[in-house]
This record gives sequence, C-alpha cells and structure tokens, in this order.
Amino acid sequence: MAFITANWNPLGEAFYRKIELYEMGWSLRDGLKECLVAAAPYGGPIALLRQPQRPSSSARPQLEIYSSSGANMASFPWKSGPVRQLGWTVCDDLLCIQEDGTVLIYDLFGAFKRHFSMGNEVVQNQVLEAKVFHSPYGTGVAIVTGASRFTLATNIDDLKLRRLPEVPGLQGAPSCWVVLTQDRQTKVLLANGVDLYILDNTSCTPVVRQTQTTYSLLCLIILALSPLTVCVFQTPPGLSPQACSIVNMAVSFSYKYLALFTDSGHLWMGSANLKDKLSEVDTKVRTPPKQMVWCRRPKSQQPSVVIMWDRLLLVAGECTDTIQYTLDEESVCVAELDGVRIIGGSRHELLQEVPSACQDIFKIASMAPGALLLEAHKEYEKSSQKADEYLREIKEQSVLGEAVRQCVEAAGYEHEPETQKTLLRAASFGKCFLSNYPPEPFVSMCRDLKVLNSVREYTVGIPLTHTQYKQMTVQVLIDRLVYRKLYPLAIEICRYLKTPEYQGVSRVLKHWACCKVQQKEEPDESIAHAVSVKLGEAAGISYSEIAARAYECGRTELAIKLLEFEPRSGEQVPLLLKMKRSQLALSKAIESGDTDLVYTVVTYLKNEMNRGDFFMTLRNQPVALSLYRQFCKHQEQDTLKDLFNQDDDHQELGNFYVKASYKEKKLEARLSLLQSAVDEYNKAKNEFAAKATEEEMKLLRFQRRLDEEKGEALLGLSLQETLHALLTSNFHKQAEQLYRDFRVPDKRYWWLKLTALAEKDDWEEMEKFAKSKKSPIGYLPFVEVCVKQHNKYEAKKYVSKVTPEQKVKAHLAIGDLEGAAEAAIERRSEGEISTVLSRCSPTTDRALLERLNRARSTAAKK
Repeated sequence: MAFITANWNPLGEAFYRKIELYEMGWSLRDGLKECLVAAAPYGGPIALLRQPQRPSSSARPQLEIYSSSGANMASFPWKSGPVRQLGWTVCDDLLCIQEDGTVLIYDLFGAFKRHFSMGNEVVQNQVLEAKVFHSPYGTGVAIVTGASRFTLATNIDDLKLRRLPEVPGLQGAPSCWVVLTQDRQTKVLLANGVDLYILDNTSCTPVVRQTQTTYSLLCLIILALSPLTVCVFQTPPGLSPQACSIVNMAVSFSYKYLALFTDSGHLWMGSANLKDKLSEVDTKVRTPPKQMVWCRRPKSQQPSVVIMWDRLLLVAGECTDTIQYTLDEESVCVAELDGVRIIGGSRHELLQEVPSACQDIFKIASMAPGALLLEAHKEYEKSSQKADEYLREIKEQSVLGEAVRQCVEAAGYEHEPETQKTLLRAASFGKCFLSNYPPEPFVSMCRDLKVLNSVREYTVGIPLTHTQYKQMTVQVLIDRLVYRKLYPLAIEICRYLKTPEYQGVSRVLKHWACCKVQQKEEPDESIAHAVSVKLGEAAGISYSEIAARAYECGRTELAIKLLEFEPRSGEQVPLLLKMKRSQLALSKAIESGDTDLVYTVVTYLKNEMNRGDFFMTLRNQPVALSLYRQFCKHQEQDTLKDLFNQDDDHQELGNFYVKASYKEKKLEARLSLLQSAVDEYNKAKNEFAAKATEEEMKLLRFQRRLDEEKGEALLGLSLQETLHALLTSNFHKQAEQLYRDFRVPDKRYWWLKLTALAEKDDWEEMEKFAKSKKSPIGYLPFVEVCVKQHNKYEAKKYVSKVTPEQKVKAHLAIGDLEGAAEAAIERRSEGEISTVLSRCSPTTDRALLERLNRARSTAAKK
C-alpha cells in the first residue's frame, strides 16, 4: 500500500497524485522551448509548431503531430503565414489560426482539408490573440484583433461570425480573457488592468469593484455614455481588496467554474457567473503564471486549480495550503474532464484528485469496507486465517456488498494493470460470499479495463481514464481509432464488446475500404479484389459509398469495379450518372426492374445529350424506349412523334395522327391529320387501317354537309350514332344513303331503325317498316321493343309473324299465357312447357296448369 500512496499529496480533505503515463518517444533537442503546443483533450494528439533552430529568410517552422506517447504521426514544413494559435476540434482535426485571420484545418496525418477566414477586418488589423473552445454547438474560435475588437465563431462547421461590441478604453490585447459558454450563449470575459468586462452579442458590461469609489464613478460615466452597456455586474464576491488587476484567468472543463489570478498573487475560485465564491488562496507568487487550468473531478466537492510558472507547478484548493511540484523542463498543461495532463519534453503525466474509492481503500490505516476486503483477499492468498477474521468483521457490519462495489470502482480509477487485477480479484473474492450481488458492474468493469488498457498501450497512445471513457462512449472511441487508421484494434474491440455489426465491425471495415481506395500506388484490380474479400457479406456496408470515395480521388475505373459488388441498383445508378457513365447506368437501371430508376436515368440522358444521340441510345435499349414512349404519351406528344419518325415506325405514326385528330376542334385540321394517318398506314402496308381512316374522313365530310343543310349537330359522332340521330330526326332518306354508302350490315341497320322508331313512338312507321320486306332480324325484336316502350297493343301485331321457335317467348312477352301454352303444347317442347308453367298461378290458372302438366307428361313419355 505504501507504494501506491507514495505519490499522494494532501490538500485539505483530498489527496492529489501525479501518474506517469508515458516516457515520450519523440526526439526534441530543446524540449518544448520555442514551440507552439496544442494537445487535444481525452488523451488526444499533440501538435507542435517548432521554430527553426537557425533563423534565416529561407528557414521555415516545422509543424509536427504526435500521439500522446510521442509517436510521430505527421511532420511537414509550415509554408503559410505566421501562426498565432493551434487547437483541436472535437473530431481531432487541427486548427491553425494565422495572423491574418485565416484558419487552416488539417487532419490527424497532416493532410489539408479546408480553410476559412475570420473576416475582412481581421486581415487589416491582424490577430493579436486567439483561442479554440468547445460549445454545445461544436468547436469554436475566438480572436482579438489589433483594433481591440473580438470576433467569435461558435461552430466552424456552420460558420457564422459574430463581431462583439467595443470595449471602452481597451488598447491592444486585454490582460487576460476567456470564452464562457452559459445557457447556450457564448460570452467573453476579459480583464484590462483593473477593469473587468463581460462581452455578449449586444453589450459590453463592466464588472464594478465596490471597494474603489473612483472606479464606481467611472462606471457610472460609462453607463451614461455607452449605448452598448445595458447592465452592471458586481465584483466577484470575496475578491481580495489588495488585488489591483487580474493577470490570468481560467474556465473549467465544464465551463461552470472560473479562476482569477491577481497581481497580488491571490487566486479566486468561483462560479463562472461570478455570483458564488468557492475559495480564495494566497499563492505568495506575484509573477503572472504561464498557464492556469482547472483540476476538478466530476461530482467532486473539492475545487482546485493548477498554476504553472517556468519551473514551478502549484495546486491550490479550498484551504490555504498548496501543493508544489518542481518542473525540470519546459511543460504544457492540458485540461481534462477529471484532471490535468502535463506534457514535457521527456515525460507525459496525469495530475488528478485521488478518487474517493481509491482513498478509502489505499489510505493508511483505512478501515473502509473495501480496504478490509482487499486485506482479506491478500491473507487468503497467503492461506492465512486472518482472511476469515477480516471477512467476519465486514459481515458483522453488513457492508460486504459495499466493499465489493468499492474495489470494482477503485479498479477503474487505477492505471497500473497489476493494481487493477488486485482490486478485481478482491472484488471477485468478496462476491463469493454474497448470494444476490448483481454481476453486471463487475463484468462491465472488466470489459472497460481491457479496452482501456489496450488503447493506453504506447503504440496506440490514447491515455483515457475510465471517467473520460464513459463520457465519450465506445462509439466515439471506435471513431477515434478508425480516424487514426488503427483498424485491427477497432475491429477487435467491437467484437470483444459484441457491438452490433452495422455499428461496429461493418463501420470500421467501411472506413478501411474508403482509406484503401486512396492508395494510388496499388492497381485498381488489386484494390477492388482486396476490398471485396475483406468486406465479403458484411452487414450494413454500402459499396456505393466506397466507390464514391474512389471517384473523388480520381479513380473512376476503380469506382466502377467496386460498384459491381453493390447489390442495390438504386445505389449504383446515381453514382454512375455522376461519373458520366450513362450507358452503364441505364443498363443497371433496366436490370433492376425498377421503372422509377429507369425514368431517372432516361431523364438525365435527355438533359445531357442532344436529341439525335438520345434517341439512338434508347433504340439500343427496348425496355427504356418503351417506358419513355409511355411517358411521352402522357407528357410530351411532340417528342413521341419525333421518336416514331426517328425509327420510321409508320404504323405508330399513323396511330399518333389519328389520336391527335380527335383533339382538334376545326374540321380541316382534323381531316389533314387523318390524311397524314392514311399516308402513314399505306407506308406501313396496313390496308385495313388506311381504309378505316378514309371512311372516317368520308363520314366527317358527310356530317359536315348535313350540319350545313339540316342544322343537325352530327360532327364527331360515330357511324352508328349518326344513323340513330338521323332516324330519330325523321331523315330517313339520308339514313338510307348513309346505310348504302358505308355498307352497314342489314341486321345492324334494322336494329338501329327499329330502336329509333320505338323511342319516338312512331308505331305507324314501324308497321310500314316491318312490312317493307322480310326482316333480317326476325320479328321477336319488334315485340320486345314495343313491350319495352310499354305498348303491348302494338306488340301483338307482330306475334303472329314470329317464327314457331320464338312463339312462346313472344306470347310470354305480351303476357298471353293461353297463347304461350298453345304454342308450347303444339311444339311438344318439355322445356317451353316448363317455362309457361313457371309463369302460371295455382289459384287463377288451375285449368291451364292441369292441361300443361298433362302435355308435359305426354312429351316426357315420347
């Protein structure tokens, strides 16, 4: 236990420890001197901008990117303008903020991604200072220019520049300043000598020092004169009156707390809204510090700030005491969620408050349940009976479950694998004596530690703590491993944690494939084969996305090969069109059987090609041509005509002209179109269609003549409708002429005339018509038509003329049961007799029923 607590230092009621994470693998001749340094949180990479050792006009700074263990990831000479600040985005992209306000963005391996400007005003006045911060909106950038104006961009991925109000009396850069993110609003807190201001979108608010009368009067004057100042904040509560000015300030990792360092050497710690004070410490050092960062664990009640000077590192908390560490090399502090990373030329360390679970177990003479359980396990491994004594003591207090929980929790906070194993073995030992202890926390911690130990390896260089790991989630960790191209490790972690394939292994493999296609030294065939073999049938992988990346890299042929592995045509076709491979896209769309997809490609071809090439392309694809014709029938009639002309399809052209003629209101235009249809049908050698069209033209002319002579609206009617209209209008001569000219079949004409005469109740003319010559349709229709018009009297005139086979039906039509019976008995037809019987009533037609039954019996015997 003494070894574990050897590096613990007390501060108030808490302890602090400094853990060595790595011996740095880089070779820096002068350490971090003359270097601009930026390290990403959550164990992220480190960027160095090193000045040339021998300054000259040709010498350029060197931008280097390292992992947290000092392994080189990228290095290249800086050829752009002077850099004011380096910083990292939440996605581990490097931001380089130049003096002219240009922000250049590089990936983890030094590849340039894009750039943006902080505004034209910055170009003229240049950047004096800059800061990179993280807000709920994303990664932001804040700068102060030579004109003493602040400009903010709260999210560089959705760039919206905000120029903050002017600060009264500010000349050049302020003494110190920080960016605050509160209630989804981003503000700037700055100190200018003795003055403290808060800047937001619309106002510059001074923080009034009540102890200084002259300053109060000055603020009243500012309030009266400045339209931008809308309210006044009181001085931070409890700030030492000895302080004349604030020379440094720091905001916590969560943006909830603020630390101010004054020229009198006092450190004030409180809430970021300046309303609550946590503590104030006299550091006894008046020199302005080089760096100041918060060191506070989540849920901890102990506020603490780490202050760094050239050779001194000081930790200040609630009490008046401090912890001091001597620095033997140039170092940089990096704020973390649960501590501070200290990066030097040779070592990388973590300074943090010792978690309460670790204190309870490892503190000297601790009688906490976890400490007793750890001792019990140690004695058990020695086969000592003291193990039983410790266990009895724990059980008597009924805290065995708490002891197991403390050991599991403490294991997560330890960095040494051996210490982790010791604590987990003790927890496992204690679990054996509990019947209802849930296994999930223990199993989950074992999994978490295995993952953490694997990414903490020197070759990986991501020194995450358990608290940071839980905050960032497994998915983000996998993303970071993928971003660093550590694909095998990412896949192993996904499989070990049994992450769903589409979220884990498949996602990693997709990133690997997208990276693989960018390797220009390998041939297309080799890469396509490697990708197909590696990915296989992995779920959730879209080859079209990989092909799109290949196309973006200028490897069109590789993209086409990769698309062959994409099973969904809907994903293949859009990319093929983007690559100008329209013929292949059309073939794929047709193979898919998706008509909407075919229409998409055809529409694209129509917009991209000239009309001739477009039609020739469709001729080679019958399915596409057919679908396009269907489309044109409803949307583009003129295009349809051009298609038929292009193909010399005279039959379809004839059909087109016929359909078009029905849309014309003027007769001459209609006749002209029909004549064109006749010509096309003749070319197609379709004599029937040509003859039918000629007869339609003849009918139209006949109708026009009648319209002119008789005033009848016949134009556009069919032949049958025209005949019916003429007959109902008593134009029998014209109807006869039409009947002869168009060789209307006799049966059809007689039916038309019979129906027309019945509709207008012209019974006399009907009788004459029946006697004119033998009816080709017989006389039963005469009976039925009369009955339909409710005139049985006229119907009876034609019953006698009906053939014997239809006599029964005719008599029944006029309601003559006696006549029907006579006809049925005369014909000796059992079926007809049965039909008449079904119409007879048992009460009124008793005699007729008997007669019919006898006749049916006789007919049945024969």
